[in-house]
Amino acid sequence: MKIIAIANQKGGCGKTTTAINLASCLGFNGKKTLLIDLDPQAHATLGLNIDDQNSLYNVISKLTPKKLKIKDIIKKAEKNFDIVPSNVLVGTLEQELADEIGREQKLVEILAEISNQYEYALIDCPPSLGFLTVNALRACDEVIIPVETSRFSMQGVDHLMDIVHLIRDRLNHTIEPRVLVTMFDSRLRHSFTMMGKMKEKFGKMIFGTIVHTNVKLKESAVMGEAVLKFDKYCRGSKDYLSLAREILTNDRHDVVEVYEPSERMQELVAAETKAFINYATFALKAPAAQSVYVTGSFNDWSLDETCRMKNNNGVWSIDMPLKPGVYKYQFIVDGKWQEDPENKNIERNSFGDINSLVEVS
Repeated sequence: MKIIAIANQKGGCGKTTTAINLASCLGFNGKKTLLIDLDPQAHATLGLNIDDQNSLYNVISKLTPKKLKIKDIIKKAEKNFDIVPSNVLVGTLEQELADEIGREQKLVEILAEISNQYEYALIDCPPSLGFLTVNALRACDEVIIPVETSRFSMQGVDHLMDIVHLIRDRLNHTIEPRVLVTMFDSRLRHSFTMMGKMKEKFGKMIFGTIVHTNVKLKESAVMGEAVLKFDKYCRGSKDYLSLAREILTNDRHDVVEVYEPSERMQELVAAETKAFINYATFALKAPAAQSVYVTGSFNDWSLDETCRMKNNNGVWSIDMPLKPGVYKYQFIVDGKWQEDPENKNIERNSFGDINSLVEVS
């Protein structure tokens, strides 16, 4: 069983959202996955509409009147996806075990009892660097650090890395740290500026997957479901399926199951849409650029490989399949936004920038 902690002492960076939806996507790909809610705020438990009075407090505490094994408190969330719920009592464990020798090993001992029942265990850590987070880091093989594109979130990474190094030196336990960029808003230049700083600072620690800002992620949490179950085709589902694919590929070179329509269905869809799709060619002369993207209202201003332009002797271009209509767009040249200098059809947007306009007949 591979154990992955998801931690960042800064709250509001998508930690619990990542824990729930990554577990769901791993389960979707046939991997038996357990999510351990180690946060006394119990956001992962609430985010899946799990209502139970028992938690890890009943498993770890010596003072509880209701002593249980971890197998007794596991609840089913989805197919191949179970959860160990949390509640406010979990937060009292730090004080209760303050003077106990080996207290940082508690979670290791508990998870050993079920190590042959799951392929993956994800631990949603509290937004702090106390007893619970140290237990999670001591138990895990890898820690995913969700980082929004802000300076404060990056500082949280530095503090967490100090704990990772401390555990390596004091407890002789090595953890692989990975940084996941979350809540990425491709409409903001600031996002690309911070992304550049993150790549410069963390290098290969950063996942190739970027989790974009997506309202469906918030709506699914309100409904008590993982986003994949709430809306299989939304941007949030795509991003977390991509993250699961990256983890599985790195771990075992597994083939990830993704939804593919039948051949007959693809033929029918192609026949229905062929007459309504044209290709718009976007081009920009930028011989000194290292990377150029085009993004706009046709893809909800998102950033991924589908909108990366190709360089041919200093001229970057791409053909985009678009339905008839008028679209707003901008180019992103080495992280900097700009309008199309060859297109006189423009409008000013709410950010004070200029969008170029293209009409597809």
